[in-house]
Amino acid sequence: MLVVDDDFMVARVHSGYVERIPDATVVGVAHRGAEALELAAQLRPDLVLLDVYLPDMSGIDVLRGLRTGAADDPFVLVVTAADDADTVAAALHGGALHYLVKPFASAALAEQVRRAMRMRSELGGLGRAGQDDIDRLFGGAGAQPAGSGPERLPKGLTTPTAELVARVLREHPGDDLSATECAEAASLSRVSARRYLEHFVGTGAATVRLRYGGTGRPERRYRWAG
Repeated sequence: MLVVDDDFMVARVHSGYVERIPDATVVGVAHRGAEALELAAQLRPDLVLLDVYLPDMSGIDVLRGLRTGAADDPFVLVVTAADDADTVAAALHGGALHYLVKPFASAALAEQVRRAMRMRSELGGLGRAGQDDIDRLFGGAGAQPAGSGPERLPKGLTTPTAELVARVLREHPGDDLSATECAEAASLSRVSARRYLEHFVGTGAATVRLRYGGTGRPERRYRWAG
């Protein structure tokens, strides 16, 4: 993985997160957009962890520069404080695998890194892809939604409740919800709702951000990623 962030300390922290993931390795760190493109061409990383705010160019421009159309183009995971809709849309249209808004939990980053590793592995072993394979990789209508099948749910979670929590999140596309708000909307306990929410974050079906208040621990806010 190539880590790209203008803040040296943040880049070090993110590199530390990655190095704790089994089979994941940081092969390079860049603090400027031009440097990121140069290192990507030299090192050919499988994944680029990309900030948007860089001193010489936008991370979105770096994202576009990384898209050459080659089969070994890296997956790009955008990690940034930018949460405006235009930037999110530009990252989506530019081909980003996912988008994490700082600050985020290390578990959220780890899951997206593992997801990229799984996708790279599956692509390498496909040969000729069947429609089920393609739907799964692209997350299309034919694919089974994350958390919707019993085999994908951890022990103690049920499909009907997972679908209920997912529906609550989908019904608030422009908002993020706390576990308490989701629990009230779904008529569940807060503890139960949070288990499903964290499961969805783990599978990439939902995103989480931390909202800091005046005192106490930051509040985790969830949003459906689809």
